[in-house]
Amino acid sequence: MTGIDLRVLLLKKWGCSYDIQLRRIQGKIFVQVMWKYLEQASFPLSEAEYLARLDTVASYLHAWGAVPQVEEYIQQTRSHPRLGKAVSIPLDLGERASEWLI
Repeated sequence: MTGIDLRVLLLKKWGCSYDIQLRRIQGKIFVQVMWKYLEQASFPLSEAEYLARLDTVASYLHAWGAVPQVEEYIQQTRSHPRLGKAVSIPLDLGERASEWLI
């Protein structure tokens, strides 16, 4: 998966290029699909910066082996990002989780 693949996944699901962030919350790692999106006039990143962020997120997901988890979650969820509420995707990294939680 590349950043462009991730953007296409978001566009197919919700019709917008939503921002994505990785968060560590209470010892677990989450992918959060934020409510801000590239097509907004107030979005703080340029398209190139946005795609670079997605590439970074995608590279982490690939390294963790979590791409299928994220794809499946996004395709199956009924939730959608809205003002003040991100879609949080918990990642199950198995025994390798401790490697990333320093």
